[in-house]
Amino acid sequence: MTLNRAFLKSIVTAFLVLLYSVAPLHAQQSQESLLEELRAAPESQADRLDRELNILWDRSGSPAMDLLLTRGRKAMEAKENAKAIDHLTALTDHAPEFAEGWHARATAYYQAGLYGPALADLERALALNPNNYNAIFGLGVMLQEFGDLERAGDAFEHVLALHPHHESAKGAMEQLKQNGIGRRL
Repeated sequence: MTLNRAFLKSIVTAFLVLLYSVAPLHAQQSQESLLEELRAAPESQADRLDRELNILWDRSGSPAMDLLLTRGRKAMEAKENAKAIDHLTALTDHAPEFAEGWHARATAYYQAGLYGPALADLERALALNPNNYNAIFGLGVMLQEFGDLERAGDAFEHVLALHPHHESAKGAMEQLKQNGIGRRL
């Protein structure tokens, strides 16, 4: 019986190692195919693809880290910025390669009026996941707020290149066009 239990443990361990080594590759392939679909999708399918991408991006690979992300977001919704930043700092400390942790903390910093740390976290999030159109949109919002309308327009155009039906980016581009930014002569 002991031999069978030891053998079973080694098989389970080998399976888990294989699963965790293949998961990032599968996630990357899924992200790329979902982004391709989103770029070409009619508006009626865009929301579904957007949700699928966000679900994929929200997975850290660790239930404990996913819980920290959830707690941080709930604290942001409750306007408890310091608590959100604490949860999300724990997340970025323990999972520094998880892009969505940095993006979420950037949002919490922004809501707290801490623009320097927000920009630093957006930079890290986009270095880890340059296709996160929500993080790019956040960068565009900050650039617009700083008065850098030209670069804000570039950010919003990049969002729309990735997600042509991103309503917030469309609205932001319309607002910039009313101010003369992004118009073609």
